[in-house]
Amino acid sequence: MSRLALRDFDAVLAVARRTSFRQAAIDLGMSTTALSHMIARIEVELGVRLFNRTTRSVALTDAGRVFVDRLGPSLQDVRETIEIVRERRATPTGTLRINAPPFAVRSPAFTHLLLEYSRRYPDMHVDVVTEGQLRDIVAEGFDLGVRVASLVPTDMIALSLGEAQRFAAVVSPAYLKTRSGPLVPTDLLSHDCIRVRLPDGALYRWHFEKGGDLAQIEVSGPMTFDEFNLSRAAVIAGRGIGFYFEQDVIADIEAGTLVRLLEDWTPPFPGLCLYYPGRRHPSAGLAAFLSVARELASTGTKS
Repeated sequence: MSRLALRDFDAVLAVARRTSFRQAAIDLGMSTTALSHMIARIEVELGVRLFNRTTRSVALTDAGRVFVDRLGPSLQDVRETIEIVRERRATPTGTLRINAPPFAVRSPAFTHLLLEYSRRYPDMHVDVVTEGQLRDIVAEGFDLGVRVASLVPTDMIALSLGEAQRFAAVVSPAYLKTRSGPLVPTDLLSHDCIRVRLPDGALYRWHFEKGGDLAQIEVSGPMTFDEFNLSRAAVIAGRGIGFYFEQDVIADIEAGTLVRLLEDWTPPFPGLCLYYPGRRHPSAGLAAFLSVARELASTGTKS
């Protein structure tokens, strides 16, 4: 009889999903060496090689592909059964995995939700993976994700965090000493701007709206970043105009470190949403998390 356990199956699926022992080990909270030894032991137990390994890549063998394809759905059934049983507990326990973009974790509403949930349910472990790429949360084993409302997949259930978002075009006072600021979005075309590169490699077009008029400006300038702190530092240093979520620069605006531009062209829009698959039996931990989210959104509590 096979001596393989659920943790072994998780290891195989993680390596298959990430095609990287290092990334899979991070997901599993273990060392790369320990994961490598675990996979080797599993292959000995099964009597077949599951992965072809080189110094540069990891790929499933034919046997590994069959194993993963058949294991995934079966393991999901096992997990759902375990969660149904756990629901009989007075207090949820286990791990809640959340996928979120970097700007989401800087949201006061989301941060407060995580802390309040952890306070109420100390037996739950919350694992937040922050990355710019849009992920398939079901395929990659997440319980739920966080996105701007307009980006939530149509086959998912969405729950607003109850916090509207705004953009903010900002510049340093030093920049404005040498030239006047833009009065309308198209004026940005004659200014130095700090550009933003999206996770897919495309350059972000700045979005403005006023009285039903829409403007999408493809700015140009001396620097392009895909990291917020570097971009903000460049703007503070006077290298150009930046465009960010208001929550990320409001402290700088209030302190006078940055000056807001075109404020009447950046109205509020629907903010962040939690989203999750409409499974028949959500885990007790997920159900509790959603309950806390609904409560905080209805009361507008942020801190």
